[in-house]
Amino acid sequence: MAEAHQAVGFQFTVTPDGIDLHLSREVLKHIYLSGVTSWTKRAIRFKNGILTGVYPASPSSLLIVVIAIMSTIYARIDPSLGMIDTIKRTMSVSGYMTVQTQTVLSAILFSTGLWLSLILMLRYILKALLSYHAWIFESHGKISFCTKLWLSLVKMLSGRRPLLYSFQTSLPRLPVPSVDDTITRYLESVRPLLDDEQYNQMEVVANDFKKDQAPKLQKYLILKSWWATNYVSDWWEEYIYLRGRSPIMVNSNFYSMDLLYVTPTHRQAARAGNVVHAMLQYRRKLERGEHAPLRALGVVPMCSYQMERMFNTTRIPGIETDFVQHLSDQKHLVVYHKGRFFKVWLYYGGRHLWPSELETQFQRILDDTTKPQPGELKLAALTAGNRVPWARARLKYFSQGVNKASLEAIETSAFFLSLDDEAHGYDPDKLRSLDLYAKSLLHGKCYDRWFDKSFTLIAYKNGKLGVNAEHSWADAPIIGHMWEYVLATDCFLLGYTEEGHCKGDINKGLPLPTKLQWDIPLECQEVIEESYMVAKVIADDVDFHGCLFDEFGKGLIKKSRTSPDAFIQLALQLAQFRDKGEFCLTYEASMTRMFREGRTETVRSCTSESTAFVRAMEDKNTALDLFRKAADKHQNMYRLAMTGSGIDRHLFCLYIMSKYLSIHSPFLKQVLSEPWRLSTSQTPQQQLNMVDIKKFPRYVGAGGGFGPVADDGYGVSYIIIGENLITFHISSKFSSPETDSYRFGQNIRQAMLDIHSLEGLYSLHTTFLCSVTLQHCFQNGWSRLVSSG
Repeated sequence: MAEAHQAVGFQFTVTPDGIDLHLSREVLKHIYLSGVTSWTKRAIRFKNGILTGVYPASPSSLLIVVIAIMSTIYARIDPSLGMIDTIKRTMSVSGYMTVQTQTVLSAILFSTGLWLSLILMLRYILKALLSYHAWIFESHGKISFCTKLWLSLVKMLSGRRPLLYSFQTSLPRLPVPSVDDTITRYLESVRPLLDDEQYNQMEVVANDFKKDQAPKLQKYLILKSWWATNYVSDWWEEYIYLRGRSPIMVNSNFYSMDLLYVTPTHRQAARAGNVVHAMLQYRRKLERGEHAPLRALGVVPMCSYQMERMFNTTRIPGIETDFVQHLSDQKHLVVYHKGRFFKVWLYYGGRHLWPSELETQFQRILDDTTKPQPGELKLAALTAGNRVPWARARLKYFSQGVNKASLEAIETSAFFLSLDDEAHGYDPDKLRSLDLYAKSLLHGKCYDRWFDKSFTLIAYKNGKLGVNAEHSWADAPIIGHMWEYVLATDCFLLGYTEEGHCKGDINKGLPLPTKLQWDIPLECQEVIEESYMVAKVIADDVDFHGCLFDEFGKGLIKKSRTSPDAFIQLALQLAQFRDKGEFCLTYEASMTRMFREGRTETVRSCTSESTAFVRAMEDKNTALDLFRKAADKHQNMYRLAMTGSGIDRHLFCLYIMSKYLSIHSPFLKQVLSEPWRLSTSQTPQQQLNMVDIKKFPRYVGAGGGFGPVADDGYGVSYIIIGENLITFHISSKFSSPETDSYRFGQNIRQAMLDIHSLEGLYSLHTTFLCSVTLQHCFQNGWSRLVSSG
């Protein structure tokens, strides 16, 4: 009970002589320090809020404008064209307001108005400049004069030290493509998948839609684009994610892996201590807006909106739709270990716990031998099963008493930590170790991750780590940004002692972790078991294969005058055809973060050019020219998607608008029901450049992945690591007789090698002036911009 007494700041006893008051100096000290920390944080946020609010100007520029205006007044020059005199006439002269005071105040008010007007003008100029996208379509090494001038102007208006959210108000809105362009590109994308009769029918249906229903839907969509910050993102979050009633485990959540070759320490508690502390450092900079904004070419800013909800965020289940609950500045963490939930405070004496203190807390949890309470072991399975039973159980069994308090502790925590009792990670001596690692991160035991949290940090007993992330609030590059910071901080800034413990002194005075209490009735336990069984069927059906391709990598691919992403996508098309004997609708995720609140767009990678190349490869014909055409086509589609001229988000929003207006469209219904049997995404890397992977080649991440999108299809995530390694994460379902993840991985490997062996592919690599894909052609690496769908 010692920690209970320490939690009381004062006690009093009523005696015949009066009230005897006892103060605890230690607790009052912590209260004082917490208050100082809180006010310091508020002051820093206020300061950074002002800096962001007046960007691209600075607060000091106001003083410059005031001095300039005042100096012109004393030189008997009126730059205000009479406005200062107009302001003076509104002020009455009195004992406190002399004529000179009137003049000074009028000049200050005019200067402030002029300063604010200049800020707005600079923002609109910057927004206009950022709406220019011709630079994306120019060949690498052949930058036009217009683009050079544009780059110079953007640099000049961007200021010297922008904060994370400095550019938000200057980012352009996502444009609504024309219906004609979208229909034309859609028909072009399905042409290789349909025979002549099917294509003619689709053409008729599409043209009928373009003539009859599309004009009305497009007008309303354009109206929405004027009113909303982004005409896609709110509907995308609601209808693609939050309204889904099926389990989010495997079907929506995705994962990120630890470093591939390096494990800094094999002590589970120590690794978790360092990483949690690094996450708290990252969160502090995020809350203050002190991270540098991501910028392409080192100049063009990306939207940072999604980062706001990284921490303190939970998806709350509902009967018809879920909602995302985001809080601010939560000071505790919930830890799961062997069926028990523990609440751990992250602050002590007004500061973050040090890594050594966190290690102590986590070790206490690992050493705890208490048994789970009835229903506690598989409680988190509620978040893994269908959403409606979870929503009903939450209302019925978790709306009062200890259950409500304990559930609130989980849902209001900064994030969720699972101290796993298994060992996972890549081991070249163990067959399919990467496959088991991926499955553990994606679904675990179905009850040892809280799938509704923005992310669950998973610490294995051998010191390996991973993250399972909920998808509605953000896309993979956002988690990737945080994860890259955390791993680099863990290994290169915090470090460990020779024994593998966290550095720093051990504080034995910390209050013990609090075990959450539950009172779960038998009826609720039955619901938990039903959710678990639903989730287990899904998890057991996931067929995963991790493929490390190290025969060659980005370095050699670029010598072929081809973008690495286009090379890989064409290899995937070749592998798909060899695997199933046919082509399929293919999804590649692209980002639209050059626009405000932009998320993703789809690149339809199966094209007439790629299918012609694949057939030529299979017929042993000369395929090099077809390969070049297919790669160029893919790059152009990727650019169109990034610049707001994609197909699928526009069609999706037209479909949602048709539902609101009760307009029946056979064309939109057919488009939105087409299955993506090959869903692909590139995992971003080197967003922060905190680690020089040329100097430290073993400190590379293994990327991440997601579950299969179609019952009879594949999900493929890949990461291009350095110059000589590409990692593929392949998922499918055991229940489908048509798929086999290991077989598909072997097909990808062979397809990569076959394209590599094309005669003449590398003959002109010394004149590498081709148009390289956006992920790899610019300063700091464009792979950071690719988004997971």
